[in-house]
Amino acid sequence: VQLWHDFPEQLCTETHRMIIAYDRHGFGQSDASDVQLSTDFIQQEALVAAKLLDQLGISQVIALGHSVGGGMAVSFASQYPFKCVAVITEATQAYIEQKTLDAISDAKQIFQQPAKLQKLKKYHAEKAQWVLDAWTETWLSPAFRNWTLDNDLKALQTKFLVIHGHNDEYGSLAQPERLAKYADAELHLIEACGHVPHREKPQLIVQIIKEFVAIYA
Repeated sequence: VQLWHDFPEQLCTETHRMIIAYDRHGFGQSDASDVQLSTDFIQQEALVAAKLLDQLGISQVIALGHSVGGGMAVSFASQYPFKCVAVITEATQAYIEQKTLDAISDAKQIFQQPAKLQKLKKYHAEKAQWVLDAWTETWLSPAFRNWTLDNDLKALQTKFLVIHGHNDEYGSLAQPERLAKYADAELHLIEACGHVPHREKPQLIVQIIKEFVAIYA
């Protein structure tokens, strides 16, 4: 959650909506995990989100996620359509492409530097190495090479907003195009923007989401 910085507060203020943000098991301030992620971890997170909403007594939400979190938002909406009135993805991968693998491989090497891993500990404390491995080893695994979000996208019944930066280092424009291909999506490609639009262009992203929510949700 901390990696979003003050964006949730900005979004809450502008949309007049309550924001629920949580750290996945093993990440951020959640309890540590010693379990290796399975190849269907994206789909599995939908059940976690559904149980969380039940515990909070919340019947319906707009699901928003960044990067792999966007895939989880789509999977949640496809599995629990009665709980989700709209989906918003930002810099989300729809399938495995070489550009994604190359960027993750580069990041894996960069985080071999103690100073870089220490920076990761700011957000994940002593879980930082597990978090890094959970990300890099899962995505780079041959067992994950054929993963796609296609089935979830085809089952999606809700309104869908796709946001993607033109210069996203973790995914080409083929990613948002594939996301939009299987669903009736509103697509926004952000000029001069990389993998984190909400940090690079916060005011623009808030405005795009605000307008989408006002019309469809």
